[in-house]
Amino acid sequence: MTDVQHPIPELMKEADVVDLLVHQHAMIRDMFDEVEHAPPGERREPFRRLLRMLAVHETAEEEIVHPYTRLRVDGGAGVVADRLEEEREAKEILSRLDEMGPEHPGFMPELDRLRIAVLTHARAEERYEFTKLRAETTAAERRAMALGVRAAEAMAPTRPHPGVESMTRNLLLGPPAAIMDRARDLIRQALRRR
Repeated sequence: MTDVQHPIPELMKEADVVDLLVHQHAMIRDMFDEVEHAPPGERREPFRRLLRMLAVHETAEEEIVHPYTRLRVDGGAGVVADRLEEEREAKEILSRLDEMGPEHPGFMPELDRLRIAVLTHARAEERYEFTKLRAETTAAERRAMALGVRAAEAMAPTRPHPGVESMTRNLLLGPPAAIMDRARDLIRQALRRR
């Protein structure tokens, strides 16, 4: 079941890929606020939700949206190259945050760096990639991409894997990393309950 406040990305209903991804960008902005405003001892769960959302969102873009942009959008290769560089930077920060944990004294300053990187990236996607996708593709193509994005999100790793910003690497890493990430989450939950 999907929590209204925290929908599961792969179960979202938007039929157009641009609408779907823009809605996820808005959710990500809200999730940053949630982590920031949580009391220090209660940041772990909102951070886990943010971590998962960012990991599955970026994986789906890398597997479905960016390859399509390269093929169908005029100047798409350059647009995608810029977005992948932004994603790599954000994944590195996110990976450091995941290793640190929300209790670390350096967590909040690093979270601010991540927020700036992610929101700058989202604005660039919306302005340079999504606008062109909407203009240069049909509604049927965008509906098909939305289905592909939801499928990719269902199989995506739930943690950032810096250096894995290509479709081929994501497809090779995706399901095994997703299984390992989910197993790691279950183990951590079990240890916290002890």
